[in-house]
Amino acid sequence: MTTSNASDAREEAASRRRRVAAQRVRDARDRLTSASGTRPVFDYELMRMFAQNRLSASLVVLLLVATVGFMSSLWTGAATAGVWTAGVLIIHAVMITKCRQFLATPPAEVNIKAWRIRFILLDLFFGLAWMFNLVHPVGVSDNTGTFMLFVMLLVVAVSSMLAFSLPIAVFASTVPVTGAVAINFMLKGNLHDYILAIMAITAQGYFLLLAHRLYSSALQTLQARAEKDMLIGELEQAKTISDEARHRAEAANISKSRFLAQMSHELRTPLNAILGFSEVMKNEIFGPHAVAAYKDYSNDIHDSGQHLLGLINEILDLSRIEAGRYELNEEAISLAHVVHDCHHLVKLRAKNRGIVIHEVFEADLPRVWADERAIRQIALNLLSNAVKFTPQGGEIWVKVGWTASGGQYFSVKDTGPGIPEEEIPVVLASFGQGSNAIKSAEQGAGLGLPIAKSLVDLHGGSFTLKSKLRVGTEVIVSIPPERVMAALAPLSEPSPALQPQIPFERRDASQSAAGKAAD
Repeated sequence: MTTSNASDAREEAASRRRRVAAQRVRDARDRLTSASGTRPVFDYELMRMFAQNRLSASLVVLLLVATVGFMSSLWTGAATAGVWTAGVLIIHAVMITKCRQFLATPPAEVNIKAWRIRFILLDLFFGLAWMFNLVHPVGVSDNTGTFMLFVMLLVVAVSSMLAFSLPIAVFASTVPVTGAVAINFMLKGNLHDYILAIMAITAQGYFLLLAHRLYSSALQTLQARAEKDMLIGELEQAKTISDEARHRAEAANISKSRFLAQMSHELRTPLNAILGFSEVMKNEIFGPHAVAAYKDYSNDIHDSGQHLLGLINEILDLSRIEAGRYELNEEAISLAHVVHDCHHLVKLRAKNRGIVIHEVFEADLPRVWADERAIRQIALNLLSNAVKFTPQGGEIWVKVGWTASGGQYFSVKDTGPGIPEEEIPVVLASFGQGSNAIKSAEQGAGLGLPIAKSLVDLHGGSFTLKSKLRVGTEVIVSIPPERVMAALAPLSEPSPALQPQIPFERRDASQSAAGKAAD
């Protein structure tokens, strides 16, 4: 188990490394084929964000242009301010038209490089238009420095917020304005204007840094969304594969059940004839055999047929349990009586091998609500395994009592060779056999413990197997407290009278007779 877990961990780590390496290769290939150094799909998303920002702020830019044009008319006159306002509005209208055209174009038909150049040129023209307004016409007056700096800050702030998803466009729309205003201040040659020039350059640097932070944040958001979409795709693919595997497993399970049902009929029909005629022959009903060895042969044939019939029944029981079609016929039963009956059925076989079986039953145990046939099969499987693997002269303890939680339990403990700890999951699996079972002369099909555990699970109980090499094995079957009759709520309607129970002595005698007849 430890080796298997380590192997699985190594395979999972290797698979994770392969996925990371493949992702890095895809990222590198995308960066090489992209004009901006990011994935092509990110380039489109960033351009779409740029266009949407321009469209959403079109009214704000319109009001800003109109306001600055009106204020500029106070220094330059209405004609000059009107020409400048019209020019800026034309550039703005072209920008809005191109943004709508870009958003209306299907992503598969978009030429990212061409559209990037268009948007950068439009932003450059937009910035140059603001530069002409701030440098030449307004610069005639000596009292316009504060106005120039204020307008420059507005233009740089608005352009940085709208074009942050296209960093080159931010430079194209803001650097001409800031550069012209700073140069204009420095050409005046006094300290006050030098300070204003430094403030303009500092503000430009701040807004460029802010635009870069916004760009990085938008890029990280796109990457996180892409990783989420990729993870969702992988999960959907894994779910599809899992569903297909489940459908195949269900189809295989149905085919197996049909096969077992058909084969059970085909095998039981001749087995009934074999068991019937071999029993007639071994009992010499039609007269003694001419050769005495024929009677022994008849006994062997009958015993082998019984073994094969039991094996077929076990396979069918396990198939019904795995398919979820095993129905419990529940009733009020005495757990101690059922275990005691099973003890009597295996007592003769244990006595022949010199094995002593001890019973330790707690007194006055209430009945439990369970399937008697299933509980009997569990007890017989556990007792048969204990007798099979306990050496001659060994001992077996059978206990029935209360659990700490208020339920009931029964356990079977032997002094056999024990099971290695790493083989316990093997013996609990269908057709699984431990090393001691393989070496034993009385090999089985490896279905006794899996069937017992599955029947216990159907009752909502617990199945615990403890074993130690050269010490022995103990199996504990616990019935949950809600199945104990004393813990059940009283019925709201009167129940019909129960049939009278067979006395314990008569029950033991009948079961012993049935066991001898079966043997």
